[in-house]
Amino acid sequence: MYLLGYDIGSSSVKASLVNAETGKCVASSFYPKTEAKIIAVRAGWAEQEPEAWWENLKLATQAVLFESGVSAAEIKAIGISYQMHGLVCVDKEQRVLRPSIIWCDSRAVPYGQKAFEKLGEDYCLSHLLNSPGNFTASKLAWVKENEPELYAKIYKVMLPGDYIAMRLSGEICTTASGLSEGMFWDFKNACISKELMAYYGFDMSLIPEVKPTFSEQGRVNAAAAAELGLAEGTLITYRAGDQPNNALSLNVFNPGEIASTAGTSGVVYGVNGEVNYDPQSRVNTFAHVNYTPEQTRLGVLLCINGTGILNSWIKRTVAPEDLSYSGMNELASKAPIGCNGVSILPFGNGAERMLCNKEIDCSIHGINFNTHTKAHIIRAAQEGIVFSFKYGIDIMEQMGIEVKKIHAGHANMFLSPIFRNTLAGVTGATIELYDTDGSVGAAKGAGMGAGIYKDNNEAFATLEKLDVIEPVASESQAFADAYARWKKHLETAIN
Repeated sequence: MYLLGYDIGSSSVKASLVNAETGKCVASSFYPKTEAKIIAVRAGWAEQEPEAWWENLKLATQAVLFESGVSAAEIKAIGISYQMHGLVCVDKEQRVLRPSIIWCDSRAVPYGQKAFEKLGEDYCLSHLLNSPGNFTASKLAWVKENEPELYAKIYKVMLPGDYIAMRLSGEICTTASGLSEGMFWDFKNACISKELMAYYGFDMSLIPEVKPTFSEQGRVNAAAAAELGLAEGTLITYRAGDQPNNALSLNVFNPGEIASTAGTSGVVYGVNGEVNYDPQSRVNTFAHVNYTPEQTRLGVLLCINGTGILNSWIKRTVAPEDLSYSGMNELASKAPIGCNGVSILPFGNGAERMLCNKEIDCSIHGINFNTHTKAHIIRAAQEGIVFSFKYGIDIMEQMGIEVKKIHAGHANMFLSPIFRNTLAGVTGATIELYDTDGSVGAAKGAGMGAGIYKDNNEAFATLEKLDVIEPVASESQAFADAYARWKKHLETAIN
């Protein structure tokens, strides 16, 4: 018995086939092999063709079936993870009306800001838990105003994962978690926000039927089965945005549990057990995968643009030529905690929501030409990235999330001992590193939705823990002092 998981990213589409009994991934593949095309007609725009996602999904599916030798009939359920906040519009024949406006497209910012002001900050923060911002509803508002003839043809609006489920089954539905990431969900009344829909002039019929995150959401139809090589009737039983799904992949379900990633950008995703929000909207709050109107489980999402991208910039421009990342870590280890006074603010990758959308750029502070070396700068870059995480975690703790344990995949910046030890040292949290990814998580989510696993603990019983990093008491003061100095430089830059 097997489970199939898809992860629909903006760079590629990945498929993984998991043995339901052992919990082990038996095959995985992704397409395209080079980064997927993003259409940028104007500066700040970012679109993708949903048909391209489908074509890459077909290739990935065929590859895992061939690699594993598993019969399609042995696949009992399918789960879908997807890039968040995208907009897909279809007509009554389920034809896509325009390219998807994806997560990193910024054209809708003025529409969300105006809605925030007109609906009122109190309403938006207490009902939507966020500013409407640049999320899916605001993207649809842009279409309504700028492409009225196209807008008039829209039958349903969907998120990228909803579109893939539609292509698999021919059925159109969504989830409360998905609607919350689009800013359509009213948490106070546990329903679609009538006030937001009325403000934007959206007809309620545009929103698909809402189904639970873990439930039967359709079955593979004959057309999709023929295209993909799957068995007709295979259940689709789970879907979630990529960050809630990453948390699921790391078995993060309960209040106080934290999932983190640190690639080009960095994410800290914490689960809150009570409805709360940041008054300055510096972090975003969405329905977590196990949210129901009866059980409050909210994912508080901190996203930092300037993280691993700083480390890669340091590698290209500061580190000795051809030095590997592991070599950089070894060189950085020669510098002490706090880097003898060097602090780096890592915010050189655009405006940061955590900093109230200010764009303060990257800056280096405290350099002494007589004492500081490349080792100090390389270490200060990693510490600066970690300190930005700590700054965001402080915001999350003000919202009632107590951060004691951080779950992360063994990848990207978490491969660095300095990064891991600094994060444990400055937050006081234990860090657990696991061997998993989004498509494997989606497959296990499908197993939960299909009732193959009774709960998340059974689904992730075989999740392989690779390492545990505990804070070292003797180093805590040095990290605290370095963070205080870094934070002072940040506050000066902000003001």
